Amino acid sequence: MHPEIYRYTFQPHIEFAEVEASLLLSIWSVEALHGEAQVRLDCGHAIDKDERKLVIDASTEVGKDLNRILTGFLQHEFEPTDFSVERVTEIPEPVSV
Repeated sequence: MHPEIYRYTFQPHIEFAEVEASLLLSIWSVEALHGEAQVRLDCGHAIDKDERKLVIDASTEVGKDLNRILTGFLQHEFEPTDFSVERVTEIPEPVSV
């Protein structure tokens, strides 16, 4: 089974606070569709400010909706060259210690 994870990468000139605001608006939008409890359970995402990346787990309906809504907001807010989004096709194996 292929993972359904999307990685967004943002150019250095983009204020990352704007990215976080778009994510928050997207999460609120998804809550309107699925309810707060379902979003808490099924809305996987992670932010790495230093690397200027955002990752969305789209393996659930909630995650898919979050990914769609976020992409739409970002497309309206930024220029096409300001960010990229790609499907992550391989997940690294956990490292044993």
